[in-house]
Amino acid sequence: MLIFRWIGKVISYINNHFKAMLFLLLLFIIFNPIDKEIVEKPNLATLEISGEIFNVNKILSKIEEIEKNKDIKGVLLIVDSPGGALAPSVELSMAIKRLNKKKPVVAYAFGTMASGSYYASIWSSRIVANPGAFIGSIGVLFQSANIKPLTDKIGIKEQTIAAGEYKQMGTFTREWTKKEKDALKELIYDGYNMFVKDVALARGLKIEDRDKFANARVFLASKALKVGLIDEVSSLYDAKKELIRLSGVKKPLWQKPSEFELILEEFKATTKSILSQSLHGYLR
Repeated sequence: MLIFRWIGKVISYINNHFKAMLFLLLLFIIFNPIDKEIVEKPNLATLEISGEIFNVNKILSKIEEIEKNKDIKGVLLIVDSPGGALAPSVELSMAIKRLNKKKPVVAYAFGTMASGSYYASIWSSRIVANPGAFIGSIGVLFQSANIKPLTDKIGIKEQTIAAGEYKQMGTFTREWTKKEKDALKELIYDGYNMFVKDVALARGLKIEDRDKFANARVFLASKALKVGLIDEVSSLYDAKKELIRLSGVKKPLWQKPSEFELILEEFKATTKSILSQSLHGYLR
């Protein structure tokens, strides 16, 4: 069957390339011994927030690592994300705030810095944006489908046993009651008010002006600058220059991925490409 041929292809790829991978790692260890003396240590680091924000454990670990590294004097936060869940976005925001207290952080909006990713960036020393970047979307959203008309049509009935008046709040199998809608609205506005309060505090804005900067509108960089959401419209090059100025380093040396990390990334990219081609070939 085609599925078994595909599985065989994957197993064959792993068997043929895993040995080569081990060989490359062996060469890396031989020619890059662990006790190799590093002449110049990097003094600037880069963090990236990209894609939707849900699982932030990896970037939180990176932030903690940079925070403890006394050689790193400044951090460039490059952002291109539409946002994500509220809690992880707030977690990132608090982590960046702690980091910025110890060493300057300059956030650069590479493409999109909206909703949760904007929340994560607000405590940076400065926010610089690409002229074509989308900024803002300060708001909170909760939505769910109502599939009851469909289940009624095909003859499916829901059976539920629940304890607690609001336990089924937000369900998609029936229309929400007025009390449930009111409770959900209160929950969403509590999150929204927290978002607005933090943005106003971090950016030196007035909460009473929320309709100007926090009505969930997305601004192009130039307009985001006018309402106070960012500090400068410029390039990545200028954002780096600003970080160098704030950090006070005389000779900027940027932290780069180790050769081992680069090899692993290349291996992951190649594996993903091979598997994608295999799936296309056997499952089309």
